[in-house]
Amino acid sequence: MSSQEDGAAEQPGPDTTVGPSISSSSSSLESDGTTGDIITVTIGATVPTGFEHTAAEEVKEKIGVDARISKDRGRIYFPISTDKLFQVHLLRSVDNLFVVVEEYDDYQFKQSKEETLMELQQLASKLPWNNALEVWKLNRTLKKKKGYRKGGNGTKVKPESTDAAVADTEQQEPPEAAASSAESQAKTESTPEAESSQQDSAEAAPEAKVMKFRVTCNRAGDKHSFSSNEAARDFGGAVQEFFQWKADMTKFDIEVLLNIHNVEVVIGIALTEESLHRRNISHFGPTTLRSTLCYGMLRLCKPQASDVILDPMCGTGAIPLEGAIEFNSSFYVAGDNYDMAVNRTVNNICHIQKRRADKGSAPGLPIDTVRWDLCNLPIRTSSVDIIITDMPFGKRMGSRKKNWDLYPSCLREMARVCRPGSGKAVLLTQDKKCFSKAISRMGGLWRKLHTVWVNVGGLHAGVYLLKRTGAVFGQTPEDVYESRGTVNAQGDEKDDKELSEVTSGV
Repeated sequence: MSSQEDGAAEQPGPDTTVGPSISSSSSSLESDGTTGDIITVTIGATVPTGFEHTAAEEVKEKIGVDARISKDRGRIYFPISTDKLFQVHLLRSVDNLFVVVEEYDDYQFKQSKEETLMELQQLASKLPWNNALEVWKLNRTLKKKKGYRKGGNGTKVKPESTDAAVADTEQQEPPEAAASSAESQAKTESTPEAESSQQDSAEAAPEAKVMKFRVTCNRAGDKHSFSSNEAARDFGGAVQEFFQWKADMTKFDIEVLLNIHNVEVVIGIALTEESLHRRNISHFGPTTLRSTLCYGMLRLCKPQASDVILDPMCGTGAIPLEGAIEFNSSFYVAGDNYDMAVNRTVNNICHIQKRRADKGSAPGLPIDTVRWDLCNLPIRTSSVDIIITDMPFGKRMGSRKKNWDLYPSCLREMARVCRPGSGKAVLLTQDKKCFSKAISRMGGLWRKLHTVWVNVGGLHAGVYLLKRTGAVFGQTPEDVYESRGTVNAQGDEKDDKELSEVTSGV
């Protein structure tokens, strides 16, 4: 969740998802019956932290409206009319979508916890829910029927516990932010009394579908007298009492979002059941990147038609796959030095191709996969236009110690295959100290243009945009220095070996 990514100083408590425990008679929300009138609402979207401006550019480009970047990092807001609602699901840079019920730029919280929670309870019945609920109903008819999400899907891992996306576990958006303790609490609260209440309502109106909901509170800031758990519980209880819905933590129909960032409060209704960032990957690795982050990195280097784009450390192929789908007039070469990573990439490519074939689309993708030594690439000198990759952080993959040798070697080999003067590289790493040192050593081959600071699974990382200098590879001081160092090292090893042989002979 982006509110978790704003830094430890603003995280007094974890974001919590809580189902209210009030038990009352339930009535269904009409599943059909939109008014037919075109209304304009505000859509909120969570995006990879650091790429808010990129997401705003995409909204302007594809929908034609200006997006507002929230003070709460990782969120943007933009207006849209209901006749264009389908367009929001075509955005590639957003993780999750929600329709805004109401927003307060400067909400005056009471001093005491009791007064604040009482005010949140009273707020539920005063909000303008109608338009947001109409958009929610319309949105359900637009997207595929995915059914209920499976129980416990939001409790497999804590959002801040990974250094990148992990198979079937990474949850970063409001709908996925359920904490296991909260879910167990909600399950405990679903006592026989609640079950009997559900049975009674079903007997009273067997034709009416009981609406199930949950409230997710995402809070950031250190001046709140209440916890996320308490806010979700009390606000959710009031929502249940107002609508006569039934609380359900896992098989809910509708999710109400309570986003609190310091004095900003936004109440919304989720439009996505699961994050859009997992759209391309079926075979995950230990450090699989979110597709939305890959899209932001690709937009940063502005791929052009016929560009040859290289990912020398492709992992599961998340970056070249996103590029081959969204910027398909370029050609992508994905490679890794681990057999398992290459196999995952191939399997993910096959998965996308099969999915396309099933839909009747052309299954081909402009992408190829190779196993190689990333410091000795089987690629011609000056033949690649763009290099884009996720470098090992030294945590889940590799080590910080190995990075001190790996990073300069990689940058040197990347400089060899990249076109002088026009080539670019977009590199993601959390090992900022090691990367800065490597860049300074390769100053004659690479020039740093721009850095985007992003949050990757709770880690503060940098996306570096580099420009290949016009220097001919092999004729820069860096090359001479590196080559001489290699020769000297080999000579020293030979001398040591001969000395040891003489010593052992003596």
